[in-house]
Amino acid sequence: MPEDRTSRLGGMRAMIADKMQESLQTSAQLSYHCECNAGVLVAARARLKEAGSSVSIEDLLIKAVSDTLTEMPMFNARIEGKELTLVGSHHISVAISLPNGLMAPTIFDVQDKSLEDICAARKGLIERARNGKLTVREMTGGSFTVSNLGLRRIHYFTPILNRPQVAILGIGQVKRKPVVLGNGDIASQPMMGLSLTTDHRIVDGDPSGQFLTKLSESIEKADLRDNAQSKVRK
Repeated sequence: MPEDRTSRLGGMRAMIADKMQESLQTSAQLSYHCECNAGVLVAARARLKEAGSSVSIEDLLIKAVSDTLTEMPMFNARIEGKELTLVGSHHISVAISLPNGLMAPTIFDVQDKSLEDICAARKGLIERARNGKLTVREMTGGSFTVSNLGLRRIHYFTPILNRPQVAILGIGQVKRKPVVLGNGDIASQPMMGLSLTTDHRIVDGDPSGQFLTKLSESIEKADLRDNAQSKVRK
């Protein structure tokens, strides 16, 4: 019979455990879930790939998040003690899974970046994270976090806030489902789950619902294809 093995948490795993526990103990976290049609997003990604670009769906989503933060800046914020800072630039942290734990380094000034810039910055973070070369600013300077579990067959989840940020978005799997169209027809559509966790001390339920609605509309809008291509050309 196999024997039990007991070990003590240490190193990065212990640091992550402490940070997650602190996050839950020092904020009023509430999660909201919605589903959006990812057909335009998937088509845009396919066209970009055909044109020789390595921009991913996650890169497209990061840009869509930045566009939504422009409309709803209260989600692009940090709270430390009793002091709330609405951050002017969109410093979006990206959750990266490593063999020894989870990191969320930051892509800075996303609002000023093209899709190709975002893609290059995200890949650079992954490489430096794997090599242990992330800077302190990259590890601590974010104002909003995106966590993507869509490749792991997860549809919805409740991401834990990356303190001192006040919001984090969880991205779920894109999965085809039967959908009733506007004309009453039923068609198979690629649907994606989105999960938003916010600090309820700072952001109430209604604006959180507005954020997910605006983000979903940005993902579903018909001009995303043209916007994606123009951003690549810049």
